[in-house]
Amino acid sequence: MNDVSQELLDLLRIEQLEVDLFRGIGSGGETSTRIFGGHVIAQALAAAYNTVPDRLCHSLHAYFIRPGDPSIPVIYSVDRARDGGSFTTRRVVAIQHGKQILNMSASFHIDEEGWDYQHPMPQVEGPQGLLNREDLRDQYARQVPEPYRADFLRPRPIEVREVAPRDLLNPVPVDDVNHLWFRMEDAAGADPRMQHILLAYASDMNLLGSSLRPHGLTWFKGEVMSASLDHAMWFHAPIRFENWHLYTMDAPFTGGGRAFNRGKIFSHDGNLVASVAQEGLVRPKRK
Repeated sequence: MNDVSQELLDLLRIEQLEVDLFRGIGSGGETSTRIFGGHVIAQALAAAYNTVPDRLCHSLHAYFIRPGDPSIPVIYSVDRARDGGSFTTRRVVAIQHGKQILNMSASFHIDEEGWDYQHPMPQVEGPQGLLNREDLRDQYARQVPEPYRADFLRPRPIEVREVAPRDLLNPVPVDDVNHLWFRMEDAAGADPRMQHILLAYASDMNLLGSSLRPHGLTWFKGEVMSASLDHAMWFHAPIRFENWHLYTMDAPFTGGGRAFNRGKIFSHDGNLVASVAQEGLVRPKRK
């Protein structure tokens, strides 16, 4: 197992402090200046899972309240809202500096039979032959100011290959629909709970960027201020994140300083394993 994969797995194995009270590492993962949204969602889901021994999560709904501080741990308080015959509900509050940075509700369901139907997976180019994001970023390294270059190029635990990557520094307006393949090979052998937690972490990647595409924007141009406001996710089928998954995303609406983004996640063999929705802040950065 490589070092960045081990770092992520360690980050997502939270520490129990007391009954229904947990502590997670704040540093590491995708970003260094503030806690990545998927990081705190995944740890919150891990905290909830620590109180639900017998069933898997089928949905979660989270609100980002304050930016996370990567220099200190995050405390997670779990409220056992309901333990039912078929469904279990948990509410999780993430706390730093005595204030909420996220609150999340999650619902867990027993395994039962029902009718099956899904939308088909889009027909796009497969991951073989596409460049990894590290290779893409190498192409821009000399154009990134020296103080930010090391962080820009540092290894990250989730392997990402965009189907049609844009120019990070000189983008042009394009359609809001975008696709990427992602996986973490070191997820092999993880139990179904950790597979959910890893996919929840990864589900925040590139999603808000869908809304920037029609406007010819990227975060690297320094023209936009953005932040995730909320995040919802539904788990539909078993996940093995060591294999490639297709994340197909779009952004049906942008306006009033906010953007609405959606995502579908398919396994490599075409099963719809999860759906995602997120609203984000998108406003011009003041000069």
